[in-house]
Amino acid sequence: MTRTYVGLGSNLDDPEKQIQMALRALAALPQTTLIRHSALYRSPPMGPQDQPDYINAVALLETDLPARELLHCMLEIERRQGRVRTGKRWGPRTLDLDLLVYGEERWSDELLTVPHPEIPNRAFVLYPLSELAPDLNIPGFGPLAELLKACPAEGLRRCHGNG
Repeated sequence: MTRTYVGLGSNLDDPEKQIQMALRALAALPQTTLIRHSALYRSPPMGPQDQPDYINAVALLETDLPARELLHCMLEIERRQGRVRTGKRWGPRTLDLDLLVYGEERWSDELLTVPHPEIPNRAFVLYPLSELAPDLNIPGFGPLAELLKACPAEGLRRCHGNG
């Protein structure tokens, strides 16, 4: 089993419900166990500011699925939850699932980059991730604790009553 971290985000159609539905869908994947997930966090949108805030979380999975197959399953979950890919970056969406870390693997191709290249720049990933694995060493990026020091939590707020 490969220890895998998945980022979840939503800012449309009841975002908290979208995240909860996605967590259930991830837990139902074949050859995969949802170990636990972070609390939910509210964050301002990246890119265009004329959209609602996002709700974000990180899930810890253990899976026997290869990374590309896991990605395909994640894209299918997004599609089932109403995600429409318009080609516009950082626009509003019902659900966004990102494969953040896949074991100790480090590679990139036209379909997937592991670990996710923007991890060091995203407080809405780093802070929830630190709940699950404060001592994580992210391949190619180093200790999560060091990344946190360089990425302020400005605008990131933990939602109450979840986690």
